[in-house]
Amino acid sequence: MFVEKAIQNDSKPEFYRELADQLKALLEGEQDSIANAANTSALIFQMLPDLNWAGFYFLRQANELVLGPFQGKPACVRIAVGRGVCGTAVEKARSILVEDVHAFPGHIACDAASRSELVVPLFRDGRVFGVIDLDSPLPGRFDEDDQAGIEALAAIYAASCTGNG
Repeated sequence: MFVEKAIQNDSKPEFYRELADQLKALLEGEQDSIANAANTSALIFQMLPDLNWAGFYFLRQANELVLGPFQGKPACVRIAVGRGVCGTAVEKARSILVEDVHAFPGHIACDAASRSELVVPLFRDGRVFGVIDLDSPLPGRFDEDDQAGIEALAAIYAASCTGNG
C-alpha cells in the first residue's frame, strides 16, 4: 500500500532509494502504462525540489516522441528522434544530463524558465520506448546521483507496465 512520506535525507543515493521504495508501492498491482506514468511524474514532481517540469515522452513511431503524462506547464507535443535533449537521449539510447540547456545544440525550449535538464530513456526488451524528462529553472540542478536515481525510477516504471504504453 502506498503512503507518501517526506524524505529527510542529506544523502542523494539514500533519498533515491527511499523514493524508489515509494514508487514501487505506488505502482504495485497496476499495469496500465498511462496511469503509472501519471503517478510517477506526480511523485517525482512532488518529491524532488527545484523542478519546473517532470514527465514522459513515448516513442509512438520509429522517429517521433509524443508527449505523455507530466507535471508542469504545457509542453511540446511531438519531438523528432535526434532533436533536442529528449530526441538525442532516444537516438543514443542513454541518459543525458545537461547543466545549461542554452549550451546544448538544438535544445527545444518548451518553457523558457528551464535552465537544466535530465532525460532518462525507458527500456523494454532492450529497446527504448520513451523517456522521463526533468527540467529545472536552476542551472546545474542535476548531477550523477540524480541521473542514477532517476534511472532506477525509470526501470521501476518500465517493469510495472504491460498495458497501452
